[in-house]
Amino acid sequence: MPYVTPEARARLDTGEPPSAAGELNYAVTRLVDSYLARLAGQEGRTRYAHINEVIGVLECAKLELYRRIASPYEDEKIAENGDVYTKR
Repeated sequence: MPYVTPEARARLDTGEPPSAAGELNYAVTRLVDSYLARLAGQEGRTRYAHINEVIGVLECAKLELYRRIASPYEDEKIAENGDVYTKR
């Protein structure tokens, strides 16, 4: 959960980059919360469509991170250490 110390919140809320996973979670949560609050303010309430939209964005960001960062890293490690899967 994104429950970091008040000191960390103060740093992050002024735009300092996160330095730990919990801080990253907090920063992402605050960004999502502000987006949902803006939409709710425009429409008078939070709607399922807003929540669904945010979840879709987070999922796409996750997939792009995997595609661009994790997958090439794994390929390097396969070349370095050998594959664990049987070639088919």
